[in-house]
Amino acid sequence: MSLPPQKASELKQIIHNHLIKMNIHGKIRDVLAETVREDLDPGRSSLSEEDILRALQRRGIVDDVMKDLHFSKEVPDTELGLQNIPKPATHFIDTDPTKLKKTNVDPARRYLYLQVLGGKAFLEHLQEPEPLPGQVCSTFTLYLHFRNQRFRSKPVPCACEPDLQEGFLLEIHREGLGDGSKMADATTMLSICDPVHLVLIKRDTSSETTLVSSYFLDWRTVLSSPSGKTSIAVELHGVGSECKVTAGVLNMSLELYPPPSEILSPDIITTQRSLERQKTAEKERLFLVYAKQWWREFLEIRQENQSKLVKIFAQDENGVNRPVCSYVRVLRAGRLLESPRQAARFVSLLGLEKAPVVGGGGGGKQEQWCSLLAFLCRNKGDCEDHATLLCSLLLGFGLDAYVCVGTKPKGLAHTWVMTRGTDSTITFWESLTAHRYLHQAIDPDAPPLAPQPRPSYPYRTVGCVFNHKTFLANCQPSDAVELCAFDFHNQSRWKVMSEEAVGSVCSPGSATSLPPLPPLCGPSLEPSAASNRLELEMRYLVVEHRKDLGLATVWDDHLSYVLSSALAAYELERCTGTSCGNEEFQDAVRRAVPDGHTFKGFPIHFLHLNARRAFATCLRSPFCDEIVCCRGDRVRLAVRVRVFAYPESACAVWVMFACKYRSVL
Repeated sequence: MSLPPQKASELKQIIHNHLIKMNIHGKIRDVLAETVREDLDPGRSSLSEEDILRALQRRGIVDDVMKDLHFSKEVPDTELGLQNIPKPATHFIDTDPTKLKKTNVDPARRYLYLQVLGGKAFLEHLQEPEPLPGQVCSTFTLYLHFRNQRFRSKPVPCACEPDLQEGFLLEIHREGLGDGSKMADATTMLSICDPVHLVLIKRDTSSETTLVSSYFLDWRTVLSSPSGKTSIAVELHGVGSECKVTAGVLNMSLELYPPPSEILSPDIITTQRSLERQKTAEKERLFLVYAKQWWREFLEIRQENQSKLVKIFAQDENGVNRPVCSYVRVLRAGRLLESPRQAARFVSLLGLEKAPVVGGGGGGKQEQWCSLLAFLCRNKGDCEDHATLLCSLLLGFGLDAYVCVGTKPKGLAHTWVMTRGTDSTITFWESLTAHRYLHQAIDPDAPPLAPQPRPSYPYRTVGCVFNHKTFLANCQPSDAVELCAFDFHNQSRWKVMSEEAVGSVCSPGSATSLPPLPPLCGPSLEPSAASNRLELEMRYLVVEHRKDLGLATVWDDHLSYVLSSALAAYELERCTGTSCGNEEFQDAVRRAVPDGHTFKGFPIHFLHLNARRAFATCLRSPFCDEIVCCRGDRVRLAVRVRVFAYPESACAVWVMFACKYRSVL
């Protein structure tokens, strides 16, 4: 059987990677040394190839190699009548660090093989002790995004020289209908200015995540390499107030597969980058000139405008000032989220954490709006990150959505989301809780005794609103939310920026400095297995706690199962805002609790899977403590855990403790 050259090189690469993974060279060296010691006759000065092969077969190494090496038989497309249908693209995320996923490699397409060959100079971990086998320690995980493809590395222990050894196969050409199966040549690749976005996350022993670095890698240096392969050292910088400080260095190699027939000179690549930077810098300069003029006009409208919270630019995690409109994009979640309200629930499950301030002085928070990938990988962020993500998702669902910048009571700065209906209905969405509020403006000119709506939302003032195309500043006499009219076409109430000016620096592809928009990834855990594991841990903790109090524990499995419907109803209510299924749950409890017995239940909600942390939190509630430490006649305990998985490792964890006992007067 003969193979085309591209298939043969692909097969060689697969076998080569497999042998490296098995450490075959080390095994052969060991066998060779042992054979020389034991089997070499005194009269022979060397071993033949047959001798070495027999030794490898005798020790089972050849069988091990062939047993683990699998090839899938491909059915020719012509047999299936699929001549013109391109193969599925490489797009997956490694949800199980110990399990490698297979992917289709099409020799008719161009790929970039990015290898991480270890790290060095992570000086913050210079004194980190070597972890013992099985010991829980802090870890580094590297996340990548390139042209709608996302990957992550296996977690490795934090160290001054972390052992990050990973390979990622990135498909280069993915644009345009009908272009997916075309090979990208050197000129086409030179015009692709999308960087590889690298995000390094540290996870400590209590599963808390920290953003270490966010770096945009220009991979096009490999186009000038004669072999189509080059090695680079990437200097990662810190984030926020440490964005000028080196966090560490990653050694990498870049390889094009198959190698391009045309090699570009380094001068051509340097010139292309310089032209792109000049073009972007000129657009940003013109927008800045326009924004300054627009701001002067806004301040001249009325004196009160100087104190309004109007935010045109915001700093990202790398300390780069970007227009706020660039943080919002139209984001479609595919099959991962089914409705706008479910999207709001998903965003509310991502943790809230304000950017840390070195020294903690001043009482104020440091401003840091994160790029979407950094926010998703860290799984937590500030209210601005939540609001821009929710606004992007609502735009994807076809709503007219905007991010509002204003204040809450006590003058605390805050951002939230607003949608405008076709009937001019204004709805506020709180991205941190998924609560929705209907806005009805108070008429300040109405008679004193006229009925006025009572606002239920927690917002006090609004200074500006924006989305991916529009920026509007509030120039009404008062910026109080309850008095604001959100009729954006009325220029006496809202001063709007030129949509063309906003689009010149904020629309996708308008500037090379804008981070590309990553797709959402599916849930990374299996809900049933996670629920069972957490429930068993909760039972163990309850038994141990009662044992310390000198109490025996008897479980009622049927009552535990009955609690499931209540937990499902609670999560459904958080998603939709409507309650259902309560009647069935109450009826089932009445049947499960005999006459003369008392039933008590305590539900609680978490955003993590740490059983000990959750149990400690539960015991701080006197209601839960009363159930867990219940004393009486015929006491039966029940606990039910339900984990609801959402995209991006987000999860809603519901726990319900219950007990029934015979009432003794």
